[in-house]
Amino acid sequence: MTDEPQSGTEEPTEWPVELRGVTESVVATLGPNDLWNFAALGLHAPESSAGSVPDSVTATTWGNTRTRRNFHRQGGGVVQFVSDPRDFVEAAMTIYERESPVLDSADAWAEVEATMVDSGEDGGTQWETWELHPVDADIERTRPCTINRGFGAVIDATVAASRLDVPAFDTDELLSRLAYFAETVDKCGGPAEREAFARIDELTGWRERAAERRNESF
Repeated sequence: MTDEPQSGTEEPTEWPVELRGVTESVVATLGPNDLWNFAALGLHAPESSAGSVPDSVTATTWGNTRTRRNFHRQGGGVVQFVSDPRDFVEAAMTIYERESPVLDSADAWAEVEATMVDSGEDGGTQWETWELHPVDADIERTRPCTINRGFGAVIDATVAASRLDVPAFDTDELLSRLAYFAETVDKCGGPAEREAFARIDELTGWRERAAERRNESF
């Protein structure tokens, strides 16, 4: 990765992968303890984009997270595209810190500058939207793209699980979603997806909460 941002006279760095819709990633940001904090980050590509996108990719941070604070403090981070659902769960649902910014499961990464361009409040939660501009990028490995419904269910489950204690969201609906995602992982996922979902179980205790609510309804 570069030590200094590229000058304006150089060709802009492109994203190392195709971005479309909302692409899920893991972002590493350097904290005040000199450790890299990992978190999930959805990348919003411009609707008119086709292929690699040179700029105008945005992401939104919700609440006073480490990612938000580190973006303000450092002005950017390292976005990466991981192939291991277990790493995604750790980044999305735990305080996950390491001395180096790129995970072993990253197929590609981009060092980005982050500029806050909008902010507001939704359901009592403060949000900030950031424009992300790559200044360095690399592809660690290439391979055929495969589609695994279990991997997708793990990603969606981290979103539902993160909202369980947010008043703006209906708990019963979230628990129902988690049950559906658990069934999908069980039927369609491989060992890595099942391990990742077991970690969600461990971190949230959602199955016990669902059972308690069922018992209360009788």
